[in-house]
Amino acid sequence: MKEDAITIAFPKGEPAAAALFRKAGYSLPGDFDDTRNYIIRVEGADVRFILAKPIDIPTYVEYGAADIGIAGKDALLESGRNVCELLDLNIGEACMTMIMKRRQTADRPKVATRYPKTASAYCRGVGQQAEIMKWQGGIELALHTGAADGIFVAVDAGWSCDSFAVKRVCRVSSRLIANRASYQLNYERIERIREELRSGMMRES
Repeated sequence: MKEDAITIAFPKGEPAAAALFRKAGYSLPGDFDDTRNYIIRVEGADVRFILAKPIDIPTYVEYGAADIGIAGKDALLESGRNVCELLDLNIGEACMTMIMKRRQTADRPKVATRYPKTASAYCRGVGQQAEIMKWQGGIELALHTGAADGIFVAVDAGWSCDSFAVKRVCRVSSRLIANRASYQLNYERIERIREELRSGMMRES
């Protein structure tokens, strides 16, 4: 009896991740990066892709809608989903960073961020009192207009700014993750995919 395809939750519109799968030997359709379809089957491979918003992928994987997925470490930190982290793909690299006004007088500065849970955990860890504000719009604008005393953001690793106090918190990048039950049930198949991706990364370097 033919086994069910391994379902991969994939960040829609992420060409670097698609390129990595192609290097690993997967024949993705030519319009994979901009297709309007949400479920893609790959000819000649026992996998199918669910194209999803990056922030939703840890949820798809934890709850078993997908066996494995490609998720940013920033999304994993913020969601706190209970998944297996299998491989750092070394793409989508950035640095979680706290950026504050240099002349800070507030006892409890306001910090705008798209990552309120991660920012709160960081502030607790360093003993910093702060009012964490979830911010969906232009995050830098909150700082420059005075709406916030600081921002907690993911920036390019080489980013710097002399006008503000910059504290680099941690490196983030795209990771291969797995549903815990699926990883046990489909261990050999998921490990094969991991090794294919790892080999593709080595060829790339």
